[in-house]
Amino acid sequence: MPIKTKRIYEKPEKSDGARVLIDRLWPRGLTKEKAKIDLWLRDIAPSSGLRKWFGHDPAKWPEFEERYIKELKNNKEITDILKKRAKKETLTLVYGAKDQERNDAVVLKNFLNKTP
Repeated sequence: MPIKTKRIYEKPEKSDGARVLIDRLWPRGLTKEKAKIDLWLRDIAPSSGLRKWFGHDPAKWPEFEERYIKELKNNKEITDILKKRAKKETLTLVYGAKDQERNDAVVLKNFLNKTP
């Protein structure tokens, strides 16, 4: 089944399938009802240190990807949860970052699609 990414502030749709929040912190200004999150996996998010170091600086993006992939490889238990669900249903990885091209959901989606 497909794995998609979507910003939390975009309207939820039926085609999203299971909506998985992958941020460590709950997004500002949203209620749980409005967000329509099926699963919140805080521990799949980049570590606080990595997130703060990156600071959404585009110049740091390539290194952020490398560091986050290392963290994901060490977090097999949680990545396996997503892989199993993705085999059964459409997953939408929901995130709060403003940059839709350079964020943890993009890295996670690619990681899940590439690793068996």
